[in-house]
Amino acid sequence: MTLASSSPSPSAPRRRLAVYCGANDRVGAKYKEAAYAFGAAMAARDIGVVYGGCSTGLMGAVANGCLHAGGEVIGVLPDVLGEREPGHPGLSQLLRVPDMHTRKAVMTAFASAFVALPGGYGTLDELFEALTWRMIGTHAHPIALYDVDGYWSHLVQFIDKATSEQLVTQAARDYFFVDDDTGRLLDRLFPIPMPR
Repeated sequence: MTLASSSPSPSAPRRRLAVYCGANDRVGAKYKEAAYAFGAAMAARDIGVVYGGCSTGLMGAVANGCLHAGGEVIGVLPDVLGEREPGHPGLSQLLRVPDMHTRKAVMTAFASAFVALPGGYGTLDELFEALTWRMIGTHAHPIALYDVDGYWSHLVQFIDKATSEQLVTQAARDYFFVDDDTGRLLDRLFPIPMPR
């Protein structure tokens, strides 16, 4: 991993939210607008973003929203992606890592909570790894789904079905919550403001 000596440490006493979301630039404007506003709301609450480091799609939108509002954004970009996810040039810190597994581990090390915005396979992989790692005790951080225009409703129905069939325990089902309101969601993830 490339990490400058002046870069923030995972143990720094700072609230940071790991944000999982799509990098596809062809996604609809409503999703990009929601991601940008979400990033700006994080900056307004002095919550740093930790995300995949990309400049496109919802990933770029949430980073830009936070940066334009004066917030901190740490990107974690795997070399294995090559040019498929171009790195964002204006981040507070861009960490280069060799692969996807390392990306998720580094994001987890920096995060004090997790949120999934709309995304595809990569977002689902990150979300379910965060849930699995919570289940096995790797972390104990809260996890949320930001439900833009009902995007996550079918996934939640599936997980609720798995829970009713006892393939997912109720305790594990309760590891995450869903909300379509940015302010409420951030209040639940970070209920006590950090002292300035």
